[in-house]
Amino acid sequence: MKTEGGSNTAKRRAGERAAEAVEDGFVVGLGTGSTAAYAIDAIGRAVDDGLEVQGISTSFQSRRRALEAGIPLTTLDAVDGVDLAIDGADQVADDPDASGYGALIKGGGAAHTREKLVDSAADRFIVVADPSKLESVLERSVPVEVIPDAHTVAADRIRDLGGEPTLRDAEHKDGPVVTDNGNLVVDCAFGPIEKPETLATQLSRLPGVVEHGLFVGLADETYVGAADGVDVREY
Repeated sequence: MKTEGGSNTAKRRAGERAAEAVEDGFVVGLGTGSTAAYAIDAIGRAVDDGLEVQGISTSFQSRRRALEAGIPLTTLDAVDGVDLAIDGADQVADDPDASGYGALIKGGGAAHTREKLVDSAADRFIVVADPSKLESVLERSVPVEVIPDAHTVAADRIRDLGGEPTLRDAEHKDGPVVTDNGNLVVDCAFGPIEKPETLATQLSRLPGVVEHGLFVGLADETYVGAADGVDVREY
């Protein structure tokens, strides 16, 4: 489920600041969500001014936004690598003294499988966020994408790990949310996640799980939009 909150000004500042890191000739991963959308729009304006880049979208939503912004698109299998990925987060672990510092929960828009694929392929991954996304310890439900036939079995295994799984229902149609990949999303409440790396490994091992929304050890920086500019966390 998407995270509510955060001012549009803070989101815009974070997204536009991250877009400044895009250089001529870059292949750029284009994230999904309201904050990443500001980065896409800013990159589009730079393209209008002559910047030459190729974008790789992480969802139908980001693809549509990029096309509207005039960004030429490509695919992972058509390029040698990704220079930079810019993506949002539903929650960012923001305690520098904790082992999970810089870990993320993503997947509020059910795009975390492709987001993780693109973000992990990038030489540099910048997270864009507003202050409402920062917590000392991750505690939101973790989205887990599962193949349809496996959702009940996966839910049982998630309970074995101490989680409380809930099949995500669509808001404007009957039935569950279906991802761009044709799969289902189970939102899993674990309470405060003190060891995100351990939980990420456990979830990845479950049969029927395509991908989960814990992003551990992937982010290089988080750009946090603030009232007077942008605060930068480096990991």
